[in-house]
Amino acid sequence: MKNLVIVILLIAVGIGGYWLGRKGSASGVPVAEEAATAAPGSAGGKKLLYYRNPMGLPDTSPTPKKDSMGMDYIPVYAGEDEGGDSSVKISPAKVQKLGVRSVPVERRTLVQAVRAAGRVEIDERRLVAVAPKFEGWIERLHVNATGQAVGRGQPLFEVYSPELVSAQREYQIAARGAAALANADEAARASIRQVAEAALARLSNWDIPAEQVARLRAGGEPQRTLPLRAPASGVVIEKKALAGQRFMPGETLYQIADLSSVWVIADVFERDIGAVSVGQPAEVRIDAFPGRIFAGRVSYVYPTLNAQTRTVPVRIELPNPRGALRPAMYAQAVLKVGAGGTALAVPLSAVIDGGATQRVIVTVGEGRFEPREVTLGARDDDFVAVLSGVREGERVVVAANFLIDSESNLKAALGSMQEQPSVSHRAVGRLDGVEPDGTVMISHEPVASLKWPAMTMGFALANPALVDKLKPGTPIAFEFVERKPGEWVITQVEARH
Repeated sequence: MKNLVIVILLIAVGIGGYWLGRKGSASGVPVAEEAATAAPGSAGGKKLLYYRNPMGLPDTSPTPKKDSMGMDYIPVYAGEDEGGDSSVKISPAKVQKLGVRSVPVERRTLVQAVRAAGRVEIDERRLVAVAPKFEGWIERLHVNATGQAVGRGQPLFEVYSPELVSAQREYQIAARGAAALANADEAARASIRQVAEAALARLSNWDIPAEQVARLRAGGEPQRTLPLRAPASGVVIEKKALAGQRFMPGETLYQIADLSSVWVIADVFERDIGAVSVGQPAEVRIDAFPGRIFAGRVSYVYPTLNAQTRTVPVRIELPNPRGALRPAMYAQAVLKVGAGGTALAVPLSAVIDGGATQRVIVTVGEGRFEPREVTLGARDDDFVAVLSGVREGERVVVAANFLIDSESNLKAALGSMQEQPSVSHRAVGRLDGVEPDGTVMISHEPVASLKWPAMTMGFALANPALVDKLKPGTPIAFEFVERKPGEWVITQVEARH
């Protein structure tokens, strides 16, 4: 009887040990491995949640694992995802190492800049032509080269004209007649004075210098040639006069331009012309003078548009006292437009442009950062207005913000996978080949975890090196995940024997 009791006890102990062993391995992980997995979390006082792919792929594992490159998966502990799926926590040491820098959101006056290419041109109001009003011949040139500077009243050439000689003699005769009729009646003396004054008036109307007229009044003799003088100061930009040349009334012999002030005609694009108005300040840069800025103002917006270039000419007036600016020089104009009220603004370097959306990284605490979508408004060279998404006084990151944004995107992707831990699937099949775009064609057997039947389909590769050593037709076992709806990515692959 005693022996029977001992046998029964031994059988019970064996059954109990077998049941405990089955319970410990029910998850498919050996008891020793499961204890090793839990050890890191308990040692640090944190609960281990899962392991994430070290390359940022949407792949997690409840147990330690290596990727296709032999890199260990990274453990993720409870508490590391505080503040929501998108916020990021960075240690002070890492913040300093990355060079993270932030500035406050402030109200600023934004001055929008409209840029336009242009060219220097002569101020048309300072351009004069020398065109005698009588017929004559050029006896001698005093100004004989294009580009020569002249002053107002400076002799340009000596001219001979029968009409000038005739007018001088006419005055001389009338003047002598008036002297001879000094004792005659008033009517006779008035008549001869009118003849003399008419001769002088003709000389004045022909732009004969006043001193020549005064000399005749003083009793001077008529001269065969008279000087024709410059009507304004400037530079000779066109010279047609030649010694000995005959000219006709109204024929242009010189063109003189005053270059102490010039125009810049800037071609402003049609989309920007609505912001341009007369009186706005402008900065002009000339290719010939790198680093130098010429200040001017918009004086006129032309009423026409060039149909070929879709631009509108805008006139900018620039002082040019030293003559550095020369007609036909290329210029780059920057028009300061849009100055007015203030708006919340952030530096351009703070904005991460995603194409369809724009966002900034906001500092929400010591070492904590949060990406936010923003709506942007007008901008200038350094700042952009923010219509929504941030408040005045909040600090936005202007340096290393792309690194923080990448970490936030990775964390959000991993957070979404935590809700669906069964994202990794295994299958077996045959490698059919690799398409030119990198797609891998595989004929696989049924996939139970997805209830897929056997079929041939294309997969993307997490790393092209996964199939470098595999030839078409090789039997394979592979693991894959759904990176986004309809996109299946192979994370591991090995040949089957």
